[in-house]
Amino acid sequence: MKKLIISFVLFAAPLVSAQYWQQAVDYTIAVELDAETAQYQGTETLVYTNNSPETLRKVFFHQYFNAFKPGSEMAVRLKNAGDKNGRFKVDLDTLTAAQQGFLKVSNMKQDGMPVELVDSETILEVSLAKPLAPGQSTTFTMAFVGQVPDLIRRAGKNSREGIAFSMAQWYPKMAEYDYEGWNADPYTGREFHGVWGDFDVKITLDKAFTVAASGYLQNADDIGRGYSDRKKAKSKKGKITWHYIAPNVHDFTWAADPDYIHDTYPGPNDVTLHFFYKNNPDIIDNWKKLQPLTAKLMAYFNKAVGPYPYKQYSVVHGGDGGMEYAMLTLITGNRKFGSLVGVTAHELAHSWFQHILATNETKHEWMDEGFTSFISTLAEDEILEENKEFPLEGSYRGYYGLATSGVEMPQATNANRYSHNYAYERTAYSKGAVFLGQLGYIIGKEKLFETLRTYYDEWKFKHPRPNDLRVIAERVSGLQLQWYLTDWTQTTNTIDYAIAVENDAENKAVIQLERIGLMPMPLEILVQYKNGEAQLHYIPISLMRGEKENPYSIEWNVHKDWAWANPKYSFSLDRPLTEIEAVVIDPSNLMADIDKSNNFYVAPEK
Repeated sequence: MKKLIISFVLFAAPLVSAQYWQQAVDYTIAVELDAETAQYQGTETLVYTNNSPETLRKVFFHQYFNAFKPGSEMAVRLKNAGDKNGRFKVDLDTLTAAQQGFLKVSNMKQDGMPVELVDSETILEVSLAKPLAPGQSTTFTMAFVGQVPDLIRRAGKNSREGIAFSMAQWYPKMAEYDYEGWNADPYTGREFHGVWGDFDVKITLDKAFTVAASGYLQNADDIGRGYSDRKKAKSKKGKITWHYIAPNVHDFTWAADPDYIHDTYPGPNDVTLHFFYKNNPDIIDNWKKLQPLTAKLMAYFNKAVGPYPYKQYSVVHGGDGGMEYAMLTLITGNRKFGSLVGVTAHELAHSWFQHILATNETKHEWMDEGFTSFISTLAEDEILEENKEFPLEGSYRGYYGLATSGVEMPQATNANRYSHNYAYERTAYSKGAVFLGQLGYIIGKEKLFETLRTYYDEWKFKHPRPNDLRVIAERVSGLQLQWYLTDWTQTTNTIDYAIAVENDAENKAVIQLERIGLMPMPLEILVQYKNGEAQLHYIPISLMRGEKENPYSIEWNVHKDWAWANPKYSFSLDRPLTEIEAVVIDPSNLMADIDKSNNFYVAPEK
């Protein structure tokens, strides 16, 4: 028996979570684009540091552009999902050779020694010439050629709004290795995960083009910074090189067009805001009006979450819809003004929730899309002075549709594994936003925003996981929250409570509550009396091991904990039923009860 116990302990020991670590990579890239053929070629040098406790014998690279061709895994996936992915407007199997994308790597070496490559479409597997031990760094060099696909999803050429090149996910990109191993999922049109590092990028193309890119331009004098002389450049033949440095980011993106207007606007904390948009008379006024609002939005996010750490941010006309990247976003620009502000607010908020707090989007996409939806919705409501009674109503409505759709999957599902695109979209955006709204209901609004600011301070420039946020929320609130994270993200359990009111033998009103859904929640019960008085009755759940402070200015009555195993709960008032006008579960609407028809009692009319 003793030998068996020792063996078990030895086996179990490695399962204990180690101290946090993350890999690092620095890129030096030189690329030249032929605008006529949409093909490009370049060289790439990477200095990769293994900060993990494991010795690495392989590494993996992403080759995203290889997905944009007939018969690719992405093309097959799009045809075999449970519903149509509305973000793709083009059937990949219809692409001609000139419309397709590709990325090919050659002559890769590790510290000057050839390495063995296995090309698996969007993933390049590299067997190292020599193992990379913990704490060691190694240098990879390579050449690459690529072709920009038609604008189909996020990146590409010749968008419907006339943008020449949207260059996202265009280079051989090191896959992230973390505590769960290599994140080398084939690209099927979903999300990303990258390694933090510095980028030194030189982009050579025709002088006629204006470039917008991640990072800081290093050779402004060469290309006419401020673009005051770009019109002259358009008439000149030949090519020019744009040189950028992007420090401490996990991606690098650029766009190029010969007809960009370029404006700058002062942002908060000495940040310069850049705006690149098509010289189209129909959109210029909207893009001008957008600029001061973008500064206000950044100021809101600085206060609500934490200060934007770079000295530049660019809003760039390009791509499809909107997509966030390091220090910039690509958005479509031919929009009504409200839509233009909305997409800018959302993508700017991603600078915090993804490009500073860099969650693994493939595994926890709701932590960037949902949190971004939450904070950008509140920012728009304030900045645009919309003053909505319930700004998050759209997110909650989206979640209710998901929860009753019959196709919901747990929020912890890998982003590539959802059977229905509808379920993925609603889970990432709506249910992710409701996670924060509802967390505010559980711990209080002030504690929620203190949690977000602490989360930012402790996890900026890292890869936080759901449990990391939970730990901080518990510390800030003093409440236990594992039950919330588990039920909301790892199951499809729903919240559903019902209420009934009657008199007892002593002529006192009794509030009778029933938990119908499997997910437990603390309850706030508003009792409105006919004489105009109001009370709030608060019922914690035992899983919390504590209670929320009174967030309201009216009477707050705390009752004993409701144990989850018991589906029913009741408490008595000190007044008869005849004095009650109404009783309502959760007057804030922040608890996502999927059936609110049984959440209230109203006194019958006489």
